[in-house]
Amino acid sequence: MRPSAAAAAAFLTPAVTASTRLVPLRRARRFAVRCVAAPPAPKPAYSPSKTGNWQWTFEDKPVSVYYEEHEQGTAENVKNILMIPTISDVSTVEEWRVVAKDIVTRKGELSYRATIVDWPGLGYSDRPSLNYNADVMENFLVQLLNSPNSPVADADGELVVVGGGHAATIAIRAAGKGLIRPSAVAAVAPTWAGPLPIVFGRGSDMETRYGLLRGTLRAPAIGWMMYNLLVSNEKSIQSQYKSHVYANPENVTPEIVESRYELTKRKGARYVPAAFLTGLLDPVQSREEFLQLFAKLDGDVPVLVVSTLNSPKRSKAEMEALKGAKGVTKFVEVPGALLPQEEYPLAVAEELYDFLQESGR
Repeated sequence: MRPSAAAAAAFLTPAVTASTRLVPLRRARRFAVRCVAAPPAPKPAYSPSKTGNWQWTFEDKPVSVYYEEHEQGTAENVKNILMIPTISDVSTVEEWRVVAKDIVTRKGELSYRATIVDWPGLGYSDRPSLNYNADVMENFLVQLLNSPNSPVADADGELVVVGGGHAATIAIRAAGKGLIRPSAVAAVAPTWAGPLPIVFGRGSDMETRYGLLRGTLRAPAIGWMMYNLLVSNEKSIQSQYKSHVYANPENVTPEIVESRYELTKRKGARYVPAAFLTGLLDPVQSREEFLQLFAKLDGDVPVLVVSTLNSPKRSKAEMEALKGAKGVTKFVEVPGALLPQEEYPLAVAEELYDFLQESGR
């Protein structure tokens, strides 16, 4: 999510202004493009099969991380999927629940178990005052996939990683470094530039202002005031969801706004947003670097990219750059904006399931 444009601009600089079936449209050797038109799915309150907390250790400090598992009964031939939420001010496991439920309840030769994990500092995980950046988040993901006691430890080297936004790009980066070895990766509405850098750029003057804003947001008293102005208020959350998080403003219900608002009131809620808004969680600094991340996985790890029809202009341009790019096994397009897995979960689930079947994962 992006902060209030007016509030952010004023703080940073006054000089800156700123139901049809799937129909194949085009296929090529490296990618396929499909446009999916479907109404949003109803949002029933799905209950996970299991919930728990896993301890991530960073700088000798334990951090309790929330996760939940979705599984339909018991089966011998079960494949594991890790779903990680889009990094945002109001990131939560809730955004993947309908997708997870749809996939694990499908009948086929393979059965699936989906584990959804909240990022440290977000969702229902602990939110300590760490100096969050992309490397810290990558460290968390690497430990999660490699630790013998993690909730995905029994995947036996056959773990598909599914992520949205920055989460997808951080996973791709870690896989390219050889720090994690997923059997496949699905990047849903992948992004790499934080809300302010993608709008105002990364000039030295702007980086100075981002640092000032970040420091202000982390400060004990004034930090909460600024955080409440930019993020933690229902009007701001509703505005952001209607303007660029969801494609259809009518899908932004009072229940969604209230749920996300409650997340912003949790202890330590402002620390990760302070880093995210100002670009510290950006895994790369340019489109060229973004494309290179995917290229590193070419021929090694199958990669699905799920773009969206109504993403904000700048974000969509970065997604479109991946169409036919080296390392992208399959490229599809679904309804939605920056959070299609929540707004149009059945369309996303259909593409993920097809990819899993096609790639034998």
